[in-house]
Formats: sequence, C-alpha cells, structure tokens
Amino acid sequence: MEPVEKAEVLIDSLPYIRNFYGKTFVVKYGGAAQTDEELKKSFAQDVVLLSFIGIRPVIVHGGGPKISEIMKKMGKEPHFVQGQRVTDRETMDIVEMVLGGLINKEIVSLINAQGGKAVGLSGKDGTLIKAKKKVIRKSSKPDDEVIDIGLVGEVESINPELLNALQGEGFIPVISPIGVRRTGEALNINADYVASAIAGALKAEKLLLLTDVPGIKSADGSILSSLDKSEVQELINEGTVSGGMLPKVQACRRALDAGVKKTHIVDGRVPHCLLLEIFTKEGIGTEIVG
Repeated sequence: MEPVEKAEVLIDSLPYIRNFYGKTFVVKYGGAAQTDEELKKSFAQDVVLLSFIGIRPVIVHGGGPKISEIMKKMGKEPHFVQGQRVTDRETMDIVEMVLGGLINKEIVSLINAQGGKAVGLSGKDGTLIKAKKKVIRKSSKPDDEVIDIGLVGEVESINPELLNALQGEGFIPVISPIGVRRTGEALNINADYVASAIAGALKAEKLLLLTDVPGIKSADGSILSSLDKSEVQELINEGTVSGGMLPKVQACRRALDAGVKKTHIVDGRVPHCLLLEIFTKEGIGTEIVG
C-alpha cells in the first residue's frame, strides 16, 4: 500500500473514531479467534488499538471446548442437556480453573503483550455478576418436569461499579462468565448472555459477538448485513435462525432492550474482524439494531 493510500484509510476511519471516542464496546470473544494463534494476535491488536484511540473495550470470553478437553484428561466425561453443560460440584471446580485461570489469564497476557492494560476478572470479583440457578424443563410447557443440570446459572443482575473504576483508569476488563449466588456459590453461565447483560448494564455503544460463521443468513443462504428486532423475530419464527445462532441472537435482543445502541454478530475467523466491522461502512457480519 502506498503512503497516500495509508493516509486515506486513516482519514476514512476518522468519523468513526470521533463518534466512538469515550464509548464502551463489549466484545464476546470465542470460537476460532480464541484458538488460532494468528487470530489471537490480531484480536489482541484490535482491542489495544481501540483502547489507544479512546474507545473502552470490555472483553467477555467463553471456553467450552477447553473445559471439555480438561474434563476428559481428568477422567470425567462431559454431558449436556438442551445444549447446557451438566455441572456438578467437581465439574464446577474444573470450569473455574479453566475459565478463570487458564483461559482468562492467557487473554490478559495476549492483550498486555500488545501494549494494553488488561485485567482478568470473574463474576465473583466485586460481586460483578449476581446469578441464580437456571431452570431447564423437559419441554417448553411452563409446568413440565424440571431437569436438574447442577451449577448452571443465568444472570440476575450486574454490578458495574468495578468495571467503571477500571475503565476510568484505562484498564481493559477481561471477564470469565462465572456468576455468584447469594449463598456465595459459583455458577457457570453462557458467555453470550453474560456479555449481553454487561453491555446493558454499562449502556454500551456496541455489543460484538465473535462467531465461526459469516453472519446471519436468510432462507436462501445469503448473508444479511443489517436487521432490526422485528426482522430477527420473523427469522426465528420461520426456523431460519436456530441452533447455536439462537442464543447469540437472543443475547443481541436483550442488549438492545437494555439500551445498547447496536449489536453485531461478526466472523471471528477473519483477521482484524473487529476493526473491519467497526471502521468500515460495509462491515463483515450482521448488525442487529433496535
């Protein structure tokens, strides 16, 4: 790229930088972007660049495949019910070890290696994520039999005090999706829903969910670059949005209902996907607006 072309790229991004200065972006980090070494590096570079130009990134990460891998190494076979990991007390210890220790600190190190100021947290820190036990029933009927899947939770409330303090000092929070009950017991929570709840509590400008797909597809298989909540509901009703995409779409809708300006489902397999989605008109995924 010629020097003049580089200057033009920077000028093109100026309106976005100006509009987003001082705003909070919550990013759910997962999928291939969390396992491929080059994608890890480009993700960390994107996050640090956002921070340096005055945007306040907050990272929420998952780690399901790694949890299953460590469980098997420890002689414990993972079990799932309706997509939820059955989590007894021994499994919960592994979840906390993998999410709050191994994965969280790796992400913190990646960001700090690129010049950022990342700090690792779980929902236990500063009672950040207050949670309640998730109720799963055999069917969609509200009075059907409850299935006990153990220490699996859903967000009850977010206490943003600690995040506000860290952001005020220029730190980048990196959060593992572990909530805490009123009894002090830890609960394993879906990372998409944690990211959504945190974005809502912080009144974030954007919620960005990294996935391993190009975006939301229409019935004919084409990528939809922009949708509103009513259009999303139509896709759900007709079965076009289902499976693993459903919780991501639901997380986006919850965030919008809580006051987040825009939500994005982004292909994390593309290097520098955050910059491409945020600083280009076309973007590379699907945005869902209120």
